[in-house]
Amino acid sequence: MTDGPHAGQPVRTGGTDPEDAHAGVVLCHGRGARAGSMLDIGRQVGVDGVAYLAPQAARGTWYPNSFMRPPDSNEPHLSSALATVGRTVERLTDAGIPRERVAVGGFSQGACLATEYAARNPARYGGVIALSGGLVGPDGTDFDYEGSLAGTPAFLGCSDVDPHIPLERVHETADALETLRADVTAEIYEGLGHTVVPDELAHVREIVAGMAD
Repeated sequence: MTDGPHAGQPVRTGGTDPEDAHAGVVLCHGRGARAGSMLDIGRQVGVDGVAYLAPQAARGTWYPNSFMRPPDSNEPHLSSALATVGRTVERLTDAGIPRERVAVGGFSQGACLATEYAARNPARYGGVIALSGGLVGPDGTDFDYEGSLAGTPAFLGCSDVDPHIPLERVHETADALETLRADVTAEIYEGLGHTVVPDELAHVREIVAGMAD
């Protein structure tokens, strides 16, 4: 999809220029947020030689309803959002960064978008990063995707009492990515809210540093 609700939205950039970078990270913001907020994560990760691209959702929202609703209820926004992630990945690969050095990730709604993109478009990526998010679909969804992530490192971090992300969905997402042959690390943090904690950033830094070596 080259049109749709998110067509023509800007992409914020940080870190090293893609043409000069050793690796790249696509970072998707949460509901109601701005792309620039995700570049703060790149600055906190602090790995040299990495290009960070943060696409902006139209009106700050990738899709209107909960990620726990049937995917059709979030169309055409969901397909347009996934296409935006794909175009942003291609912007990095077109600059000469191999796909296996490109990570896709995000926070909250952006984390749901990143995991859904990777599951629907499996390949060897540099990483999949889901900070408080998971795959899209209602309870009882059979997360059966074809293809292989071929050992892509994946990190899922979430609170056990996150008000927006059911803990079971984090486990289901980890299982689905493992079935796609990702190398999954999932960390559940007790008693936290809907936020990002330093330990999660340490896991992200490990993935990004591994790509940039």
